[in-house]
Amino acid sequence: MRILVTGGAGYIGGTVAGLLAQNGHKAVVFDNLSHGRRDLLPAGVDFVEGELADRPAIENLFIEAKNQGQPFDGVLHFAALIEAGESMVHPEQFFRNNTASTLSLLEAILAHGPKKLVFSSTAAVYGEPEEVPIPETARLLPTNAYGESKLLVEHMLSWLNRIHGLHYASLRYFNVAGAPEGPNGVTRGEAHQPESHLIPLVLDVALGRRASIKIFGEDYPTPDGTCIRDYIHVSDLADAHLLALDALNTHDRLIFNLGNGKGFSVREVIESARRVTGHPIPAEVCPRRAGDPAFLIASSEKAIRELGWKPKYTQLDDIVRTAWIWHQKRYAK
Repeated sequence: MRILVTGGAGYIGGTVAGLLAQNGHKAVVFDNLSHGRRDLLPAGVDFVEGELADRPAIENLFIEAKNQGQPFDGVLHFAALIEAGESMVHPEQFFRNNTASTLSLLEAILAHGPKKLVFSSTAAVYGEPEEVPIPETARLLPTNAYGESKLLVEHMLSWLNRIHGLHYASLRYFNVAGAPEGPNGVTRGEAHQPESHLIPLVLDVALGRRASIKIFGEDYPTPDGTCIRDYIHVSDLADAHLLALDALNTHDRLIFNLGNGKGFSVREVIESARRVTGHPIPAEVCPRRAGDPAFLIASSEKAIRELGWKPKYTQLDDIVRTAWIWHQKRYAK
């Protein structure tokens, strides 16, 4: 297959593009490089720099592919702003970038095909969970503009499916972590500017790039008082994308949660990093952050049952270990 991967120079998109190449498919990455890195793209992946909001550029991408006799067989859409906290400061940027720009992509797909798309959604569409683990049927009520910007896309996809026959899979991620392991070792990992995700922040402490890790609240109704989250390895996530893409040959609308199915507390993540790195990793307890639920754990039974998805990285130490390998390489002098 020849697959268009928007945002494919980023952490998750790049991992999926690499997996496509490993499986004999042709990935064409479209990215503005605002958060991605072209030098980390795997061999055999074509790259086109551009803005998703540039409708003529997106249209031209599909037209050129057709004219060359190599039309796209599917689209994997990752391009988005992802920082929930930032979305509550500049919500307009998230609605423009995540929602309006996606409409440009969808219009190009409807005009030129293929009508088959896998969408990178988020657990943030659920907001405060009413039950844990969270099923796909849970109430959709985001508590931040990031989640709302993704949920609006899901609404658009649903209508375009009903009216225009667009086949789509919406994959709602929980906390993605770790680094892919291949024949050449770990070559890509998680990195954000500025960094806000727990595992990279903890590993920064182990490398001496931070003095300590902050724990925001230790009085939650959890076994150790700290928030519990669901961590999924990026390679397991990538596997699910290829399975979902294939499933769209026989299904027109799919929605799946993607998580480990287990919850790990903030303190458990820190302890795991201490074991993996051999570093004491000092921790500093701070007041709670507004809007942090005590538990966020996915029910991924539907993806396991219907896609035949089998996560390989089920132990927290294994996820942290791959992240640590990447983190050391990233800052090697």
